[in-house]
Amino acid sequence: MSAVDHTIAPAAQTENILSVKNIEVIYDHVILVLKGVSLDVPKGGIVALLGANGAGKTTTLKAISNLLHAERGDVTKGSILFEGAEVQDLSPNELVRRGCIQVMEGRQCFAHLTIEENLLTGAFTRRDGKAAIRKDIDLVYSYFPKLAERRSALAGYTSGGEQQMCAVGRALMSRPKMILLDEPSMGLAPQIVEEIFEIVKNLNEKENVSFLLAEQNTHMALRFARYGYILENGRVVMDGEAKSLAENEDVKEFYLGISGGRRKSFRDGKHYRRRKRWLA
Repeated sequence: MSAVDHTIAPAAQTENILSVKNIEVIYDHVILVLKGVSLDVPKGGIVALLGANGAGKTTTLKAISNLLHAERGDVTKGSILFEGAEVQDLSPNELVRRGCIQVMEGRQCFAHLTIEENLLTGAFTRRDGKAAIRKDIDLVYSYFPKLAERRSALAGYTSGGEQQMCAVGRALMSRPKMILLDEPSMGLAPQIVEEIFEIVKNLNEKENVSFLLAEQNTHMALRFARYGYILENGRVVMDGEAKSLAENEDVKEFYLGISGGRRKSFRDGKHYRRRKRWLA
């Protein structure tokens, strides 16, 4: 399977696997968290959802994966389309069966199960038999050789990087068309982050899995994504091709900490926040 052209933005694609249209999310019937968020993910694409902690990235992913109800949250306006069909009223497992699954922030492995047992839990919605599941476990091990070495180890005793790999591998066991990946770099060493993002790229190109990445590590996300959306206070304040965002002076200054070729100090943050140009 040939790699997807990294220069094509969602607007140029003829078909989106995911379309979020002007959604509003409210918690506990009173707390407005998302305010008219819209985004598209093309089939076979990697799209980054960027922003600081508390910007609304995780809430957006949970709105898409229908996990909000567990936290007393509701999509009160707008629509979410997966492969052209509205899915905001489906249960999470129904959405997984359709091919969309979320990898939660913080890895969330079953600590008392082995790596391989964790992977098997990812196949709970499947009905295609043990042979097909075994074949997919071998596929996961081909992408994550470290998991093959640690297959009999309890997940709770493996490293943070191995647990993140296990969480992504478990999602792959559901045979997804799309993975919602929440903060994959959190708490990991730079070398491990690089390795995980390379695997995401390989899965996208070789298995045609689409990705929506919620990340605070803007530099890393924009290296691997083709398009990006920046959230702030529950709104999309900027979007564009990844290369364009990475070269944008506002993004470089506020999210990458670079201004005029020098690294900004933390003390400059408040001054910059007051003068950001893209907020109306």
